[in-house]
Amino acid sequence: MSNDFGSPSGYGTPQQPYGQPHQQQQQYQQGGPSFGYPPPGYGAPQGPPPKVKPSVGWIVGVWLLFVLSVIIGFVGFAGGLFNAVTEAAPTSSFGPDQKTTVSIDPANKPAIYVAAAKGTNFECQIEGAPGTVKLQRPSFQQTVTADGQLWELALRIGVDKAGDYPITCTTSGGVDAKFGVGKEIVADSVIGGTLMLFGVPGIGFLLAVIVTIVVLVKRSGARKRQAAAAAAQWGQPGAYGR
Repeated sequence: MSNDFGSPSGYGTPQQPYGQPHQQQQQYQQGGPSFGYPPPGYGAPQGPPPKVKPSVGWIVGVWLLFVLSVIIGFVGFAGGLFNAVTEAAPTSSFGPDQKTTVSIDPANKPAIYVAAAKGTNFECQIEGAPGTVKLQRPSFQQTVTADGQLWELALRIGVDKAGDYPITCTTSGGVDAKFGVGKEIVADSVIGGTLMLFGVPGIGFLLAVIVTIVVLVKRSGARKRQAAAAAAQWGQPGAYGR
């Protein structure tokens, strides 16, 4: 009769070393999510951040518009001045002691121009005119250039009626000179061109500054609202914190 003190079936089966289940539990705790905290990336905004509006393109565009206004102002001033000079210059000329008849209209601010050496003495007369004539030396110096010829304002012509007027001019000492009837460069054309030169760029600059300030203020407000929305989204509790 054998005495088998062996354990029943399954009893005495070799067990795992003490402490191994504890290691597995530690591994499970390390590998699993940390209770009370959201997993990495939980609640983070998905996709690219929204664009801040209005776009910076508004600022770039308005300053390009300012540059364009500077060009327009300069071209307008130069073009207006060129037209005024071209219209003022005599279209025909006559020499000393040469009697000529010209059409004069008081609305055109008529004037006699001379092209001669500096210091030339001259006299001009208008006789047998259809109206009253008054010749007056200008109180300022004015020169115009047309077709390479420099003309100096010699006499202002005052008439009360439009018509054809005979003019004769002479020089002392037989000095060679040219005379012609043109127009005065009125102050209105110069003032108008100056206003265009500074007015148009001034408006463009003021518009550029205003648009720049408005866009920057709106963009700053948009960034603050986006930051507040992002902070509120990050602050929402996750599924593991409930």
